Amino acid sequence: MEKKEFHVIAETGIHARPATLLVQAASKFNSDITLEYQGKSVNLKSIMGVMSLGVGQNADVVISADGADEAEAIAAITETMTKEGLAE
Repeated sequence: MEKKEFHVIAETGIHARPATLLVQAASKFNSDITLEYQGKSVNLKSIMGVMSLGVGQNADVVISADGADEAEAIAAITETMTKEGLAE
């Protein structure tokens, strides 16, 4: 299992557009990928799950992937988070 912590820096947090980009990135992989925030964990491949967390600016989240392509999945999601200016 691969895990990575992110500190959300985007002013709007993870709202509809970035959530969609993250779900699209996660959906390319076979691994189980989860987003954890404030003790709750959701499937990163579910747009409704991600939106339900209401992740705002300055939030700390953990993304974990478990499966054959977990390292590639974390790398792709990290790239999306950085490229979109969502987190550091």
